Amino acid sequence: MIDHMGVSASDFETSRRFYDAALGAIGAKMVMEVTPEMSGGVYHGIGYGKQGKPDFWLSNGGPKGSGIHIAFVAENRAEVDAFYAAAIAAGGRDNGAPRIRAQYHPAYYGAFVYDPDGINVEAVCHKPE
Repeated sequence: MIDHMGVSASDFETSRRFYDAALGAIGAKMVMEVTPEMSGGVYHGIGYGKQGKPDFWLSNGGPKGSGIHIAFVAENRAEVDAFYAAAIAAGGRDNGAPRIRAQYHPAYYGAFVYDPDGINVEAVCHKPE
């Protein structure tokens, strides 16, 4: 139901490296960029997605609020593990290592990290092993 969503980073390049690594681990990549020159010097944004559609946007301009949670779909549990490892290696902070979270449902396998601005980011696989 969500067409796309985005977050604004306090340090654009640091967050870009974080999302390049973390989202790359689940098969997403930069599919579009809006440069400051294209937006009249107002905005710099990177759209990440799969199959050419930007579903998640990272922009400059500083964090816009706390309490944000973003869950990205992982195709399998190995992608959740890879997401977590890549996110931590790229400067993310642990907020819940990969594991079954049966409180949601018996097959819910997720991992949580805080991005460079403290946004709670998750990769989740809903499929049983």
